[in-house]
Amino acid sequence: MSTNYGTHRSVVGAHYGLRDWLAQRVTAVLMALFTLIVLAQMIFSRGPIGYEKWAGIFSSQWMKALTFAVIIALLYHVWVGMRDIWMDYIKPVWLRLSLQVFTIVWLVACAGWAIQILWRL
Repeated sequence: MSTNYGTHRSVVGAHYGLRDWLAQRVTAVLMALFTLIVLAQMIFSRGPIGYEKWAGIFSSQWMKALTFAVIIALLYHVWVGMRDIWMDYIKPVWLRLSLQVFTIVWLVACAGWAIQILWRL
């Protein structure tokens, strides 16, 4: 429930703001550019694309660093979106907090898994 105090209004719900809106757009653009880079490498590579070719794309240090940055961007993108969904649609505070904690744990586990795969190549 929102309360009005003079000219200031207290807003309850998701973090409505330019920062989150901008974060979603910037991370989406970064992920789109990364996708184009990977597609270009696949299109311009010669021969069939198997595991060796795929691993070769991600074996250089600059590509690992870029992929790491995109993994972090993806996690933040998902976190902002899921947090807003939980805050907008889940009203019981205990359930909303539980879902947010679960989301954080899940995203950290996904990050660990993705980074483990990336550095194994």
